[in-house]
Amino acid sequence: MKTRQDAIDYCLTFMSVYEDYPFDDPNWTVMRHKGNKKVFAWIFERNGHIWINIKGHPEWNEFWRQTFDSVVPAYHLNKTHWNSVILDGTVTDENIKAMIAESYDLTKPKIKKRRKHHE
Repeated sequence: MKTRQDAIDYCLTFMSVYEDYPFDDPNWTVMRHKGNKKVFAWIFERNGHIWINIKGHPEWNEFWRQTFDSVVPAYHLNKTHWNSVILDGTVTDENIKAMIAESYDLTKPKIKKRRKHHE
């Protein structure tokens, strides 16, 4: 995964998501859930590479940062819950896809439990 379009195309493989450009700056693409409008991937160009901000469990975020130099605390977001992945070819597609999938799962709409009525 190297380009913005690669990242967008992969994100669009998930159910009930859409691509959005919420800022005046066309550099920022966000991938959102249709149900709750939450962002699960922020895609942008910085320092000559495409970056993706993705949400993760804090302990996994730390693991990815220690494993890859190109996974860093998120640019412009909460650094405990979000990482930036720099698409410079050093992080495998398999790992990038796993991180995006986790972000998708962490941000998707919650399923409401139906209440049982007691007599």
